[in-house]
Amino acid sequence: MPVNPMNRREFVQKSAVTGAAVAVAGTLGTGTAEAAPAKPECKPRTWSFSILGTTDLHSHVFDWDYYTNAAYKDSKGNTYGIARIATLVKQLREQKGEDRVLLVDAGDIIQGTSLAYYYANVDPITGKDGKRGPKHPMAVAMNEMRYDAAALGNHEFNYGVDVLRAFERQCHFPLLGANALDAKTLKPAFPPYTVKRIKVPGAPDIKVGILGLTNPGIALWDKDNVSGKMVFPGLVEQAKKYVPRLRALGCDVVFLTDHSGLDGSTSWGDELPYVENASNLVAEQVPGIDAILVGHTHVDVPTYTVKNEETGEDVLLSEPYCYGYRLSVFDFELELVHGCWKITSKTATTLNSNTVAEDDKITELLTADHELVVKYVNTAIGTSTVDMSTAEACWKDVPAIDFIHEVQMETVKAGLSAADAALPLISVAACFSRTADIPKGDVTIRDVAGLYIYENTLYGKKLTGAQLKDYLEYAAKYYHQVPSGTAVDTATLTNANSFWDYMYDTAAGVSYEIDIAAAEGSRIKNLTYNGAAIPDDQVFVVAVNNYRANGGSGYPHIAAAEAAYSSTNQVRDLMIAYATAKGTIDPSTFAATNWKLTQDGTPVF
Repeated sequence: MPVNPMNRREFVQKSAVTGAAVAVAGTLGTGTAEAAPAKPECKPRTWSFSILGTTDLHSHVFDWDYYTNAAYKDSKGNTYGIARIATLVKQLREQKGEDRVLLVDAGDIIQGTSLAYYYANVDPITGKDGKRGPKHPMAVAMNEMRYDAAALGNHEFNYGVDVLRAFERQCHFPLLGANALDAKTLKPAFPPYTVKRIKVPGAPDIKVGILGLTNPGIALWDKDNVSGKMVFPGLVEQAKKYVPRLRALGCDVVFLTDHSGLDGSTSWGDELPYVENASNLVAEQVPGIDAILVGHTHVDVPTYTVKNEETGEDVLLSEPYCYGYRLSVFDFELELVHGCWKITSKTATTLNSNTVAEDDKITELLTADHELVVKYVNTAIGTSTVDMSTAEACWKDVPAIDFIHEVQMETVKAGLSAADAALPLISVAACFSRTADIPKGDVTIRDVAGLYIYENTLYGKKLTGAQLKDYLEYAAKYYHQVPSGTAVDTATLTNANSFWDYMYDTAAGVSYEIDIAAAEGSRIKNLTYNGAAIPDDQVFVVAVNNYRANGGSGYPHIAAAEAAYSSTNQVRDLMIAYATAKGTIDPSTFAATNWKLTQDGTPVF
């Protein structure tokens, strides 16, 4: 989730550390002691090396959008994909020297595209029917590129631990997670760190310790996959344990790869005692760190410095934009002083992948996998009677989101006990993409995947009428306040409070208005069920995805609410199954305008 890149400080290079020869007094025979001639000062040996960093690749191999079935295109001329990053890496190795470059990732590798979904579910890397599974395309690409290490991202756990372990076995580099612990032993479930050596002719190796830290939010977001298996303490807490260990091992440079943003924010309220975006706090509170590759927040921060509170030393951070849009480049210069390597300069920047072509070797290795997935996602699964777009879904009740609501409610209803089936059933869901479209006519797998891009599963949770109102009030902080009589501009209406689209839920099954002229906390008006006001103690079953049900985005009440239903089936799969079974998606059978924006009671649209 995006970070606010305000208050950035420019990096200031440190002054060089120099050594000096020492004049030693000696005795010449039995005569008078005289000072020995001063030896000429020896200039310390210097060396440089670089660490290249990617993050949040989300299985973007090529510059291809599986949801639109076309090459990626945006107004800024960006491109993405690890195939282009591979070209940048080759160029930098040629420029700087093969033995002077390390390559590291900060997590979220195996989820995010139809390619990732295919190799987790359709032809899983874990194998099926007794057959050995295929190689994951990201493992193939990253092995070819000779990655040295990668941190675990929270989305690594979306498909379950078995898929993650299968991916780990296929990688020729360690997946690091110093704060991913076995729930029973509290010992690391993955390697906490790795130590790499930069060879220096005629001098000691430069030892680089790479510590990997993942996001504590995994305990919430993928609770169903990790509960009882792993626990995820805070980044600061674990860095304080392992950074001194790396220094004790003689590491000249300590480099962290954190799947955690750098603004100190948290999306889950009080559900966990740890900070979600803690890289800046790690830099401030843990002495002995030289630089941090940051991930998780999908922003481009070429260079950022944080002063350590204990030592006063500057810690250098960089976060490259997600999907392979950018590559971070950390450059280090060192001097050998009294037999020890000391950093004299460190800088960071990001490079744009749109300056290069896709790497020929990656293209050769993975084109067949890519084409297989393209064929799969273009499989027709039914038809739609109308076009359903999400272009206005963030401020209007549209049929495309009602399609999600319909599938969620139909699924939960079928799985409720007799007692719970007597309760009123509603649904909450978000618009994950403003460019999704279910076309009139043939509907393909990619059309549905473009509407529901996450691997969420489904819950039914019980909320009272009062709790439901709190839930919707929390969602309504998504809108900026626009006083009555003031024109509403949709370009500036949404995403108040850094509340991003995927965090904003609308509800189906109840009717309500959101008064954007009102202050936050008092915006939900005329909340009704079947035309009647809702009593505070009325109990509802709420169809909701697992991310939200387990505390994602910090909604009130929902995480602690009693579960009436749960399933391991992904919502996207349920939507595909619905379209396949029905044959035709007909919004006239489920779509209804049950919520709207108002200003002091006057409809905005």
